[in-house]
Amino acid sequence: MSVRRYELSDFEWSVIEPLLPNKPRGVARVDDRRVLNGIFWRLRTGSPWADIPERYGPPTTCYNRFVRWRKAGVWDRIFEAVSRAYEGELQMIDSSSIRVHQHGANAKKGVRRKPRLGTTLQPDAWGARGAD
Repeated sequence: MSVRRYELSDFEWSVIEPLLPNKPRGVARVDDRRVLNGIFWRLRTGSPWADIPERYGPPTTCYNRFVRWRKAGVWDRIFEAVSRAYEGELQMIDSSSIRVHQHGANAKKGVRRKPRLGTTLQPDAWGARGAD
């Protein structure tokens, strides 16, 4: 599997791997690193679990492991270990953007909208103080 842009580096994997549960049960588990990359892909993109690319394994495996590890506290241990490994120098930036709906962007310039019937434009209607 080739390393992709946002997947775990070897250093990150060396920090995380010892923290993962290692209780072998009947059937061998899908590769933890591959599943973690799938979980991180889903969290980063915000898409539905069902849209996880096939290279990360079955979406149900990623979802089930995410939920089980959340209940077991595995994620807390991972976050603490990664923070220690980077000595608090890890920074995250939220790059969300909020866009206007396509129909909200077509208002004509210079046109004032009238308030709904029964709505007053007096400051006292909004609970402003000193509106006499």
